[in-house]
Formats: sequence, C-alpha cells, structure tokens
Amino acid sequence: MRRFLDMTYKAVRRIVIGVVGATVLLLGVIMLVTPGPAIVFIPAGLAILGLEFAWARYWLRRARYTIRSQNSHNRRRRAEKRQQSESPQSANDRDEKDKAEKDRSRDS
Repeated sequence: MRRFLDMTYKAVRRIVIGVVGATVLLLGVIMLVTPGPAIVFIPAGLAILGLEFAWARYWLRRARYTIRSQNSHNRRRRAEKRQQSESPQSANDRDEKDKAEKDRSRDS
C-alpha cells in the first residue's frame, strides 16, 4: 500500500507541476504579443517546469546563457563607444572649443 501511495504522490506532483508551469509559460508567451511582463513569466514557467522536466531545465539554462552573452556583448559595445568618444583627438577638439569661447567672450 505504501508503495502505491508513493507512486501516486509522484504522479500527482508531476502533473501539478506540469500544469502550473505550462500555464505560467503559456501566459508568458501570450504576453509576448500583448502588454505584460513576458520576460518574467517565461523564465518563471521554465523554472517551475524544470523542477520535474529535464527539457525545461535545458531551455532555462540556454535562455540564461543567451541573456548573459547578450548583456556582455552590449556592455562591450558601450565601452568601445565610450572610448571612441573620449579619444585624445576629441579631448583636443574640446580644448580648442573652450579656448575659442574664451576668446569670444574676452573680445565682447
């Protein structure tokens, strides 16, 4: 009898996690085309499903990796743009503009 109850508990747990996780995931997918925080619901649904299903853990890991690599790529691009805008030539140009403004204000 104990063995039967143990198997039933596992099956019920798996079904409940599947239904709740699939519902949250489906809401996230719907929110991709409607207003709402899809970026929160989709990973949450995958995390819930990941408690029982290996494929959900795989997709969650893959999503984390993609987001992490995109963030690092964007940070790198912003840093490169910042370095280009702060190049020595632009600093010299700024100094020349400041001198020209001072000369104009002195002449006035």
